[in-house]
Amino acid sequence: MILQHLAILNYKNIRSADLHLSAKLNCFFGMNGMGKTNLLDAVYYLSFCKSSTAPSDSQNILHGEDMLMIQGEYVNEQGDPEEIYCGFKRGKKKIFKHNKKEYRKLSEHIGFIPLVMISPADSTLISGGSEERRKFMDMVISQYDKTYLHELIKYNKSLEQRNAMLKGDNSPNEELMSLLEEMMAASGNTVYEKRKDFTNKLTPIFNRIYAFISGNECENVSLGYTSHATDGKLLEAIRSNRDKDRIMGFSLKGIHKDDIEMSLNGYPMKKEGSQGQNKTFLTALKLAQFYFLKQNGHTVPILLLDDIFDKLDKVRVENIITLVSGEDFGQIFISDTERSRFDNILKKTGNEHKIFSVENGTITES
Repeated sequence: MILQHLAILNYKNIRSADLHLSAKLNCFFGMNGMGKTNLLDAVYYLSFCKSSTAPSDSQNILHGEDMLMIQGEYVNEQGDPEEIYCGFKRGKKKIFKHNKKEYRKLSEHIGFIPLVMISPADSTLISGGSEERRKFMDMVISQYDKTYLHELIKYNKSLEQRNAMLKGDNSPNEELMSLLEEMMAASGNTVYEKRKDFTNKLTPIFNRIYAFISGNECENVSLGYTSHATDGKLLEAIRSNRDKDRIMGFSLKGIHKDDIEMSLNGYPMKKEGSQGQNKTFLTALKLAQFYFLKQNGHTVPILLLDDIFDKLDKVRVENIITLVSGEDFGQIFISDTERSRFDNILKKTGNEHKIFSVENGTITES
C-alpha cells in the first residue's frame, strides 16, 4: 500500500498540510517540537484509527479549534485507488470512511493499511510494565488476524464484567461469575495460542536483525512469552483465584497479565542494556515486526522512522540505513533533526525520494 496524497487539518500543531508523497522515501527534517512526529502520527492515525501518543482524540485537535480532519489517498498493489478519511469534532462521534463509506466498527479497518512505526516512545516496551508489551503483540497480530482481534475484544468485555462483579458490595452471582470465567477462558486460550505462535515465529527474525544491526557477536538477545495459560489450565487458574480477586477487586489471573521477557546475554534487558543496546533492541524488534507483517499480510507495510538514530553509534546507523534501503521495504517516512543524515541516506540508497522541512507545524517540500 502506497500513500500518494495526505491532507491534514487542525491535527496537533499542524493547521493545514497538503502533501504529494514519494512512493519510496519521504524525509522530514526540522528542530525538535516543530511537528515532524505529529506528521508521522497523522499517517499512523489513518492505519489504526487513533494516535500513537495521545490517549484521547480531543487531545489531537489544534488548540483553539473544535475539529480535525485527516485524509489519505492510497494505491494498492493492484494499482487501485483507496481513500481513507477521518473526521472528529469535540463531543461528537469520530467518523472513519473507506472510499466514502463509513465503517460500522473501527475494528473493521485495522489491518487494511499495515504499518510499523519506530519512535523514541518505544522505550516503554523495555522500561514499562507488561501492558506495553501486550499492546505490542495486540497491535501486530490484529493487523493480519481478524479472529485474534475478535477474541481479544470478547475476552476484554468478559474481564470488564467480571471485575465489575468483584468490586460490587454484594457477593457475586455464582452462575453468572462461572459463565464469565468460561467465556474468558475460551477467548483467552485462543488469544494465548496466537500470541505464542507469533512470538515463536518473530524471535528468529528478530535475532537475525539484531545481529546485523549491532555487528557484535557477543550480544545475544532473546524473547520469552509468559502466560497463565501456558499449562492449558486457564479456566482453573482464573476460577481458583476468585477469593483473592474478590479481596483485590479485580482479576489477578488471565491473559491480560501476559508478558514478553526481553533479555540480553541471559539478563533482563531493562537492567543490562546500555542506551545504544536498548535502541538497537527496539529497532530490531520493530523491523522484525515489519518482516513478519509482510510475510503474513496482504501488502507491504508502510514504515515510519521517527528520530531513530539518536544514541546509536555510526556503525549501527549505517547498518540500519543499509537494511531499510533494500528491496524488502516499500514506502518509508523518516524524520530527523539533521538534514546531513538524509543526504547520507540518499547517497547510499539512490532511491526515489522527497524531502520536506517542518517548522512550527508548517510543512514545505524542499
